[in-house]
Amino acid sequence: MALYSAAAAVLEGLERGGGLRDLVYNSGFPVLVYDLLFGKGLKCGGRWKALARRHRARLEAELARLKVRQKVSSNEELLAPAQAASPGASQVPRYVRVNTLKTCVEDVIDFFKRQGYSYLGKAASVEDLRALSGKKFLLDLHLPELLVFPPQTDFHDNLLYTSGHIILQDKASCLPAFLLSPAAGSHVIDACAAPGNKTSHLAAILKNKGQIFAFDVDTKRLATMNTMLMRAGVTSFQLAQQDFLTVDPRDPKYSKVTCILLDPSCSGSGMVNRLPREEAAPSAQRLQALAGFQRKALSHALSFPALQRLVYSTCSLHQEENEDVVHAVLQEQGSAFRLVNAFPAWPCRGLATFPSAGCCLRASPADTLTQGFFMAVLERGGDTAAPRVLPAAEEEPEPQPAPRKRKKQRVK
Repeated sequence: MALYSAAAAVLEGLERGGGLRDLVYNSGFPVLVYDLLFGKGLKCGGRWKALARRHRARLEAELARLKVRQKVSSNEELLAPAQAASPGASQVPRYVRVNTLKTCVEDVIDFFKRQGYSYLGKAASVEDLRALSGKKFLLDLHLPELLVFPPQTDFHDNLLYTSGHIILQDKASCLPAFLLSPAAGSHVIDACAAPGNKTSHLAAILKNKGQIFAFDVDTKRLATMNTMLMRAGVTSFQLAQQDFLTVDPRDPKYSKVTCILLDPSCSGSGMVNRLPREEAAPSAQRLQALAGFQRKALSHALSFPALQRLVYSTCSLHQEENEDVVHAVLQEQGSAFRLVNAFPAWPCRGLATFPSAGCCLRASPADTLTQGFFMAVLERGGDTAAPRVLPAAEEEPEPQPAPRKRKKQRVK
């Protein structure tokens, strides 16, 4: 149903007069176009099916234009370049984050074993993840609550997913909340929050103690996010339909905010499962506009008076949206904030565009078997010439499923 939720958002956008090309490409809708126009047909009903039929002519016209641009004659040929243009897409494993607000890693491992999956223990290297096949799974080598399954493993109808006990979230997308690591009881801002996976991850780290202020400008995205957070058992949050740039840092409501997760709009060039197209490589003008917005958002986030730590992240591969943004804002801030040498064990670091850029993290399908991502951790105060090292997560023993008393709800 996640696919049809995305389709619903596109059709709603069409009803409001939005541009079809942008709506389709920004939501993964080409998959549904394939389902609608290549013979499978829509399986949903009611309002969404009526809307799809109403806009079928526009969808068919856009599909025809896409075939012309890609210089193919059939619909099937149109799909082939997607795999060729994004060779990493078919190699990225299925990552499953255990929602510790509802269950624990050991219970989830037990559940999958009862479903016929073979648990191979904790991965020792990325190559272990690359070798996964069939009904085998591993505990991730970096993140203690992340299970790893072979690529394209589908859990959308699995009871653990539909009940909110697991979250289907790419490993790179799990890193920002993991790096922010707010202490239980903290007040945290998720500045550009929808669809909410990172928000639910923050809540799990906080153990539902403290407060999360989550912002997004789209009412429907917030409504969907609210449903997802409730399903995940998140209680300590406040959603606001508001542009983060308009939030007043001096508002007493945010006087205790010590941590901010900022994942602003970006080019999305790191998302390996997107359909290839001419627009896939944004123009210099587009990148300049995005970077300008990102710099404003980062500067604004750093103006919250009680802020101690911030994670800036994008799903972009472009230096202009990543290292250049962080460097520019750090220069504006002087010694007020510094880069943290986050997660030293992570193999891929920032591009060497300024002296401390190696403190930043990058991710890619080829090197880390994830979507393409960029992350930087900033902390208040200190000597910018000597970035502080953020300690790695403590080494934890590998989960060993065993009978014991359990406080959290168990799915049978």
